[in-house]
Amino acid sequence: MIKVEHLHKSFGEFKALKDISLEIRDGEIVSLIGPSGSGKSTLLRCIHGLEQADSGTIYLDGEVMDPSNKEKYREQRKKMGFVFQHFNLFNNKTVLENCMLAQITSAGRSEQEAYDISMEYLTRVGMADKADSYPSRLSGGQKQRAAIARALCMNPEMMLFDEPTSALDPEMIKEVLDVMKDLGRQGMTMIVVTHEMGFARKVGSRVVFLEAGEIIEENESEAFFSNPASERARDFLSKVFYD
Repeated sequence: MIKVEHLHKSFGEFKALKDISLEIRDGEIVSLIGPSGSGKSTLLRCIHGLEQADSGTIYLDGEVMDPSNKEKYREQRKKMGFVFQHFNLFNNKTVLENCMLAQITSAGRSEQEAYDISMEYLTRVGMADKADSYPSRLSGGQKQRAAIARALCMNPEMMLFDEPTSALDPEMIKEVLDVMKDLGRQGMTMIVVTHEMGFARKVGSRVVFLEAGEIIEENESEAFFSNPASERARDFLSKVFYD
């Protein structure tokens, strides 16, 4: 579904991505892991279009994503749902209103249609009873589940998650990961920037390990965790799995 070729991205003198090439196949759950500052979130944001790469090419379903072709690029981006680390819900709108807004303004749906779709996905993530609540009245896990529902309301072909659990208290993490696990069972293609190694190993189909803006290693999840090929990956895993 996604093909990245020779992607470069810098912020001033800092080279965030260095010649990244990557393919994401339909139905895969790909975990982007690595130390802080390795380029994981920048790569995800470039794929979605929240950041523009300095050079390189991104393909979606075999077609180039070209920001200069604004109308086509906008339609391509709609195929990708994005879930942020800090939820990015509108605090002055209820959960239901957060879910309905883009459907009405961007997808041109009627209020009734947007309402029906919103309630369908809020039910799916276990948040229907919080539809009329404002984000300030929700726990972190509830906010993130609402954000996932909001993204799903746009009927994306794939979901991009940028550290979706890193802002959550430990007891809230499982409820969000369970929703993501259910999406995976239903065949949703996902790219997940995560520090949750258990999720990456048990739920993810493939791991891409980055450091200093480069892909150091990629492999099927179980193979990566059981027998990492690179010394840097072995060192990283020895530090994140406390024995």
